[in-house]
Amino acid sequence: MAARWWLWCVSATVAVALLLVYVIPSASAQRKKEMVLSEKVSQLMEWTNKRPVIRMNGDKFRRLVKAPPRNYSVIVMFTALQLHRQCVVCKQADEEFQILANSWRYSSAFTNRIFFAMVDFDEGSDVFQMLNMNSAPTFINFPAKGKPKRGDTYELQVRGFSAEQIARWIADRTDVNIRVIRPPNYAGPLMLGLLLAVIGGLVYLRRSNMEFLFNKTGWAFAALCFVLAMTSGQMWNHIRGPPYAHKNPHTGHVNYIHGSSQAQFVAETHIVLLFNGGVTLGMVLLCEAATSDMDIGKRKIMCVAGIGLVVLFFSWMLSIFRSKYHGYPYSFLMS
Repeated sequence: MAARWWLWCVSATVAVALLLVYVIPSASAQRKKEMVLSEKVSQLMEWTNKRPVIRMNGDKFRRLVKAPPRNYSVIVMFTALQLHRQCVVCKQADEEFQILANSWRYSSAFTNRIFFAMVDFDEGSDVFQMLNMNSAPTFINFPAKGKPKRGDTYELQVRGFSAEQIARWIADRTDVNIRVIRPPNYAGPLMLGLLLAVIGGLVYLRRSNMEFLFNKTGWAFAALCFVLAMTSGQMWNHIRGPPYAHKNPHTGHVNYIHGSSQAQFVAETHIVLLFNGGVTLGMVLLCEAATSDMDIGKRKIMCVAGIGLVVLFFSWMLSIFRSKYHGYPYSFLMS
């Protein structure tokens, strides 16, 4: 009987010891973890209510984005907005990011599952160094669990930085659907109304002589401008919303031609438009030189000028293709 009582006492003592050593500290740690998480979420919600995009420095980033615990995702834009950085693309991307964050903040589906933040290079250069980041702007999704994967870095050069494109990427990474609501922009309707008014005024002033409506040269010029705009990639720009150019915030080097065949800059379409126009003008001069009734001297000048324009601008066009499509098999006049 005494042995049984002694065994029971030993078992109870061991159970109490295990309880004190493992269970109580574990529960205490869990409560502490929940308290830290609650404080972090409350802080983020407070800042979001004041400003949809939270500005972060190195300390805030490490404490609220990198350090556990975390049950929320953070979409961070790494940028360089200071004037001396001269990053035009950063300003354009920031405008779209602000539109997206405001759309989420004032949405009926708004929750604390996802937050929007921004790290400026001049306010958090240590964060750029920690992430081995040497370009801006860059968008990264820091998920609620684990580290960011390859798909959590937004492909800015391929998708562009329009709010709608970023929202689709966020939906793919977080299952949070954001309906982008843009502020009203009356510039388009006003310009259209002004154009219609000008056309209507011209028609009214020329109402006694409407032959200009049947001018083949005018219609051909208008059609040519439309074709050049479409073949240069203006529709792609309208759909994807790419940046005008890209400037490295560290080196200051500006790229106007995208290095990939899967994307382009707005400046690149303007350059291609100019080159296509030069080739077209050269072909027009050659046609005029062959069919015109002018004296032979002027026709020779037009022929030489036409050949020069075609050779020069077509060579530059091939140079652009060669830089985008690596391994392009040939060049014309220039490499």
